[in-house]
Amino acid sequence: MTLTATDRPLPPLAPRAWLRYDVVSRIIDRLAPTTALEIGCGQGAFGARLATRADYLGVEPDADSFTVAYERITALGGTVLNAMSSELEPGATYDLVCAFEVLEHIEDDKEALAEWVTHIRPGGHLVLSVPAFQERFGPMDRHAGHFRRYSPEELTTRLEEAGLGEVDITVYGWPLGYALEAVRNRIDARKLAKVGDLTPEELTRATGRTFQPSGRLKGAVIALATSPFMALQRLRPETGTGLVAVATRLD
Repeated sequence: MTLTATDRPLPPLAPRAWLRYDVVSRIIDRLAPTTALEIGCGQGAFGARLATRADYLGVEPDADSFTVAYERITALGGTVLNAMSSELEPGATYDLVCAFEVLEHIEDDKEALAEWVTHIRPGGHLVLSVPAFQERFGPMDRHAGHFRRYSPEELTTRLEEAGLGEVDITVYGWPLGYALEAVRNRIDARKLAKVGDLTPEELTRATGRTFQPSGRLKGAVIALATSPFMALQRLRPETGTGLVAVATRLD
């Protein structure tokens, strides 16, 4: 039997990704984009879901992650390129541009946002996620190649400086995100002793491949175990470990 795109199982998500997707999916439902560009799509777990909702293009510079994403997303009708967003055709714009857990890996975040905005059609939207609150910066961030974390106020300022408006930010991850982050910090503190003098850029290339679940059964168990916490975090939309922002290109 040949599977159609709608019949194919979606890739599993890690617990933190489920918490994030709970916020993102509601935003996508509201925006209902026809075209979508994802910058830094990693192994394509979010991209596969977006590809069922819009004419989707994902770009991923890491060759290993790209290979996984290509297999997952093209089967659902989307397109994936092993490239940076700066290599896209000039002038190509989309209803939705998104970047999940990407901005914190880029040293010059102002320049990155300015470039991303050029790919949004006027009146279109940027949706992104980043880790929250610089005071929580720890071994997990250093091992992942993060340059920073953001407060809602700092992220709002960055988005407005890039020419975006109508900024709306949700803090997510309460209460499960705190426990997940504590575990990651303990694990990554040990790993940091082994990575030597790798740069944030070198660490970033591997981050999309770490702690990624595989297998339908494991994915189903994670989804089931995480679902109560997706409901709980909606009770505290100003408390948590991560931010999801949506903003509009005004010009």
